[in-house]
Amino acid sequence: MKTAGGSADAKRRAGERAAEAVEDGFVVGLGTGSTTAYAIEALGEAVADGLEIRGIPTSFQSRQLALEVGVPLTDLDAVESVDLAIDGADQVVDDPDSSAHGALIKGGGAAHAREKLVDSAAERFVVVADPSKLTTRLERPVPVAVLPAAHTVVADRIRDLGGEPTLREAEGKDGPVVTDNGNLVLDCEFGPIDDPAALAAELSALPGVLEHGLFVDLADATYVGREDGVDRRDYR
Repeated sequence: MKTAGGSADAKRRAGERAAEAVEDGFVVGLGTGSTTAYAIEALGEAVADGLEIRGIPTSFQSRQLALEVGVPLTDLDAVESVDLAIDGADQVVDDPDSSAHGALIKGGGAAHAREKLVDSAAERFVVVADPSKLTTRLERPVPVAVLPAAHTVVADRIRDLGGEPTLREAEGKDGPVVTDNGNLVLDCEFGPIDDPAALAAELSALPGVLEHGLFVDLADATYVGREDGVDRRDYR
């Protein structure tokens, strides 16, 4: 069976391998997306077998799945630390010779604000992906979560930075996508991004921007699921 961006088997292998890194007593960040869903399901099976963990979901979607499979949940402000965060990505730079090696674009599910909060708080952050997400240079549109009242102003500032913003429209209803935090999302096309760190800093400095989908120097490793196994990329 094929799923968006890669095969279900490849995604499952990556998710299950990441779940194996979770130890008894861990607080685990639960990312959003189809590959991370396999990790959450694997954690549910481990909990049923006696593993004691607490999960911090990054979206309504990951919360609902965790509850469904029996992963106990908590909140970021209720714990002293997050031991491990597991999350997916829309693109991952896979070029050891590049200063951007391990940089990500996230936000296809419009959960990148909460994802970045949890992923950056974790002692260790691992990415789960299939080979279709690997690239030598980030080039997908960058999701930018904005205050609703500021989206036109932010769009103008993004054009000043050389980007082309598009307000993300909802499917199945009229109007834009609204995030779990009540914000809107601009998908910003910059073409190939030579310096993700510099662009990340420019986007973060724009008033009205809540968070953007460039995750730079955050990931510790990526598990890449393939048809016959899992490859691991370490960044630290």
